[in-house]
Amino acid sequence: MTETYRLHYAPDNASLIIRLALEELGLPYSCVLVDRAAAAHKTPAYLALNPNGLIPVLETSEGVMFETGAILLWLADRHGRLAPPIQSPERGDFLKWLFFLANTLHPALRMTFYPSQYVGEDQSAQEKLRRHMQGEIARHLDTLEGLAASDPALLCAPEMSALDLYLGPLLRWMVFYPAPQGGTDWFSIKKWSRLHDMVTRLESRGCVIAAIRAEGLGKTPFSAPIYATPPEGSAT
Repeated sequence: MTETYRLHYAPDNASLIIRLALEELGLPYSCVLVDRAAAAHKTPAYLALNPNGLIPVLETSEGVMFETGAILLWLADRHGRLAPPIQSPERGDFLKWLFFLANTLHPALRMTFYPSQYVGEDQSAQEKLRRHMQGEIARHLDTLEGLAASDPALLCAPEMSALDLYLGPLLRWMVFYPAPQGGTDWFSIKKWSRLHDMVTRLESRGCVIAAIRAEGLGKTPFSAPIYATPPEGSAT
């Protein structure tokens, strides 16, 4: 019997990345809503699943998984898609860029969106951190654009990989991450043509169509995002 996974999620959070992978792999799964507005991710019950209090969590027959990159890699290896096989010569390159997304680009977004968690309540310090991290993000996207040009089989390839499924939502959220002084016009995906082409193709995938329906993401969630209007009534 095929295993049914249990995804602890909040709409338009990092759990979206795992939903996309589950849908792309055609795997059966159920969802458990984590009510962020009620701080459900900080309750003892949730912390027993993920002591870091972050979303997502994936319950499996082999135990509880957390950390977005780890879940993606585990699913890809277990189900034989979305990543090069372990013995493949392409495996090393895939791993280093997966960890680049998880350990470099994704945290840069968090620092931009939640600066108070890193520098406290000083508004000047928050704006300084945002400004610095947005410059870093632009530099990281330049790097990824160059990767897509030099190794098109690795990133933005016609055959979807875990890298694309991770990067698409990160690019979506950049539209909503405020610039210093509260503006949101610091970022446009069209500045990076290959990444723009990738997210446009991604939007036609069945996994994205399913996520649009489940989380109220709008018709163009990556190329021209709007704020989510999920059935639950809140994206947080």
